[in-house]
Amino acid sequence: VPQAAGGHHATEGMVARWRSTWAVLNTQPAMLWLLACTVAYQAGVAVAIALAAIYAQTVMGFETTETMLMVFVLNIAAAVGALLLGHGQDRFGHRRALALTLVVWCVTCFWAAAATDKLSFWGAATLAGLSMGASQSCGRAMVGLLTPPAHLAVCFGAWTFAIRLASILGPLLYGLVTWFSGGNQRLALASTAGLFVLGLLLLTQVRMPEMVRVKRG
Repeated sequence: VPQAAGGHHATEGMVARWRSTWAVLNTQPAMLWLLACTVAYQAGVAVAIALAAIYAQTVMGFETTETMLMVFVLNIAAAVGALLLGHGQDRFGHRRALALTLVVWCVTCFWAAAATDKLSFWGAATLAGLSMGASQSCGRAMVGLLTPPAHLAVCFGAWTFAIRLASILGPLLYGLVTWFSGGNQRLALASTAGLFVLGLLLLTQVRMPEMVRVKRG
């Protein structure tokens, strides 16, 4: 009985926290749109993170050592992308910078899906790494800009939840497309571009604070 009571109180506490979080987010429409955008494009990023190695081996014929090297290069490129656009977004605007990375992600998906040789796929993988670091850097910065100081913990928590949700939805969608297409992973990868297009559409609804727009010119 004490254990049951403890579980009941834990559930009540969780529900209360969700209500409190929603109450905060409901007063921040731009943040809600950004969270929806994040779920969409991070689902695509999750495909790249979770399935790049599998695609490289099963479709492109990479050896294990080549796959390991590709993952290493991806992470280096991600660091470079985050560093470059981390500075660049302050100059020409955070929303514009995120939109640019999502467009590049679309190009990357089609490039990788159309690649017929390892060299071409290496180019797509490097571009994916740059886009990965850049998009994550932009998303994180936008959360900070859109969130009132008193609600930073709540909004960053919601942003983290959006990324976790996306990490489930992206590979699931990829798997469903692969299954329904009879194992066509190229089609599944190309269809992933739709997640980034959806992210772009949702991003158009995000309104940045006036002082940020004035500062960026």
